[in-house]
Amino acid sequence: MANKPISRQEALDYHSQGRPGKIEVASTKPTNNQYDLSLAYSPGVAEPCREIAKDVSKVYDYTARGNLVAVISDGSAVLGLGNIGPEASKPVMEGKGVLFKRFADIDVFDIELATQDVDEIVAAVKAIAPTVSGINLEDISAPRCFEIERRLQEELDIPVFHDDQHGTALISGAALLNACEIASKKLEDIRLVINGAGASAMACARFAIGLGVQPQNLTMCDSAGVIYSGRTERMSSYKEEFAVETHSRTLAEALVGADAFYGLSVGNVMSPEMLESMASNPIVFAMANPDPEIPYELAKSTREDVIIGTGRSDHPNQVNNVLGFPFVFRGALDVRASHITKEMLYAAAHALADLAKEPVPTQIAQAYGLDSLEYGRDYIIPKPIDHRVIRRIAPAVAQAAIDSGVARKELDLAAYTRQLGEGLGLHRNLMNEIVAKTRQSPKRIVFPEGEADRIVISAGALVQERIATPILLGRRAAIEAKAKLHGVDLGYTEIIDPASHEKLEEYAHDHVDLRAHRGMNLAKAQERMQDPLWLGPTMVRHGDADGMVCGVTRAARKTIAAMLRVIPMADGVRRASSLSLVFSKTHGVLGFADTAVNIEPTKEELAEIAVLAAEEYAALGLEPRVAMLSFSSYGGTPHPASDKVRHAVDLARMEAPGLLIDGEMRVDCALNPLVQERYGACQLDGRPANVLVFPTLQAANIGFNLVRSMAEVTTVGPIYLGLSKPVHVLQPHSSGVQDVVRLTAIAALQAARNEPMATVGNKS
Repeated sequence: MANKPISRQEALDYHSQGRPGKIEVASTKPTNNQYDLSLAYSPGVAEPCREIAKDVSKVYDYTARGNLVAVISDGSAVLGLGNIGPEASKPVMEGKGVLFKRFADIDVFDIELATQDVDEIVAAVKAIAPTVSGINLEDISAPRCFEIERRLQEELDIPVFHDDQHGTALISGAALLNACEIASKKLEDIRLVINGAGASAMACARFAIGLGVQPQNLTMCDSAGVIYSGRTERMSSYKEEFAVETHSRTLAEALVGADAFYGLSVGNVMSPEMLESMASNPIVFAMANPDPEIPYELAKSTREDVIIGTGRSDHPNQVNNVLGFPFVFRGALDVRASHITKEMLYAAAHALADLAKEPVPTQIAQAYGLDSLEYGRDYIIPKPIDHRVIRRIAPAVAQAAIDSGVARKELDLAAYTRQLGEGLGLHRNLMNEIVAKTRQSPKRIVFPEGEADRIVISAGALVQERIATPILLGRRAAIEAKAKLHGVDLGYTEIIDPASHEKLEEYAHDHVDLRAHRGMNLAKAQERMQDPLWLGPTMVRHGDADGMVCGVTRAARKTIAAMLRVIPMADGVRRASSLSLVFSKTHGVLGFADTAVNIEPTKEELAEIAVLAAEEYAALGLEPRVAMLSFSSYGGTPHPASDKVRHAVDLARMEAPGLLIDGEMRVDCALNPLVQERYGACQLDGRPANVLVFPTLQAANIGFNLVRSMAEVTTVGPIYLGLSKPVHVLQPHSSGVQDVVRLTAIAALQAARNEPMATVGNKS
């Protein structure tokens, strides 16, 4: 499927629909009643105020300051838009805050200043500094940005970081380390040409010199040509630092025999002839956006030996600042650093370079349409979505801060690294990784309720995201009218009217054979095949669709029957069941089973539900730890109901000996290792469970809907388990467009598996 370009209107709608903008302030403490409010404000708030007044360092204990960064801009040098002013820069600064939160869980106040006077900016930032633990300067034009950063670094005791300078320098430096290694070049020997003489270019030049590039081997060019000793035209004290003795006067002349090129200027200024003139195995980082200094395809076709990186995500070796600033600040904040030192930045660069040499998880490669990624010419720097980046850079920065004497808090680095991995790694990216996998081989997913507004809108989203090829069952005229009403492009979407399906008779005869023991006749079968809720699963049964999602317009109990009567069980499975996923900030990804099918499961059925749920959880790339829930823990209240759960645990262990499972236990015991410590027999390895198996459908539904209603969570499912084909029915609470898209991604992923679901033991 084609990748639909983003339109101007889509970008405007994204920012304006719902609550305008991209950020909000959310409370981290309960405010549900008068007691909570009394603690949050008057009179309770006075107590932390008194403690901070006595010892100002207590501000980190009682407020959010320790995880708060200010993103500051005057709007004078915004992206490729130039001096557009503070108001127009706000969408970019909000976006910067989103990246901080998304990649490093750092909160941000974006502050746009209505002044471009250096003294006023410095004064304003100093005045708000007690609110935050770090300052990220953004999109402030040179040369003012140099003076602003220098003064703030001298006058404040919190990190001040100009990402346009140091973020770009850090990432390009990491890429240069690996590119030189692959090209068999030594940093101290290479000749580096930089096109551009702004803040980014100068910071990159200084950083490269710090890595080992010899100053006399670095040539910088601006729009007037080479910056050489004795030049008087358009010079400044900052440019003088990079003036060298050379006969070259143009970029073309400077590139002759050069080993490496940094582009921090404008698009298409490097010609194929310039690239041809460079030394063997040339290194080219064409970082101008959106158009690189030389197009990637042109560079590769000009020289097979080129190692090229750009600022774009659609080419290999993306030199992207998001690989740096969130994690540098994460490490700096977590040791309460007073400054960000050169040592911290170089530690980050080396950590990033080293990570690129490690084996890459398959899901990261698949997110970029690749079967695998290996260290080499087309992979010299990690990908931005790599969940391992935070666990490499933040600890490296923290350690460097401690070593260089700017840290005001000690850390157990090993424990800190584990904490980062658990809190900000794979769980947060799970749905993104699932979607990435589906793009490798988009599957055909049938939607029986094809005329429903939400299904039509969802079909457009599925096509645009390249998750699946939707097959909508219904009247073409009705579906197309809905698409027109909602502005949905139905390209790559199939529409089938059940009344005129070409395989109607074939399906009807098969259905007679399938249900003959129930007295099915041809007339009744023909009638059923014109009902989309029977036709959909039948298409999946015959391989004319790879999966099915329904439940948007009809109650689940009315749609499950057809599905279970048409789709056979998987080999060795006795009963179908389901797993619902709950994405929680505090507990990661939780699996709830069985929330949809079995009302009063036997101990044998509970054991099978547990094993199937764990297998599905493992197939999503997560490590299952299963808790079999009850109203008591480990025989605390003897009763046939709790005895059944305990026996089910024994059966599950026999079915899947490698499965980490325990019970019977209360839910507080399952989720809290401190409670588990009271029971010496607990076998969850001192970790919270992440797959919760409920004893009845009643308990599962109550628990699931209670969590969904009271907590800030995202849910996916239910995912039906035990069937030979992926067919799923949404619940009434989960029938919005995003719910449809997420469950469809799960169905497409299941359909794409070429082998049985991943196992967690030796299931018999």
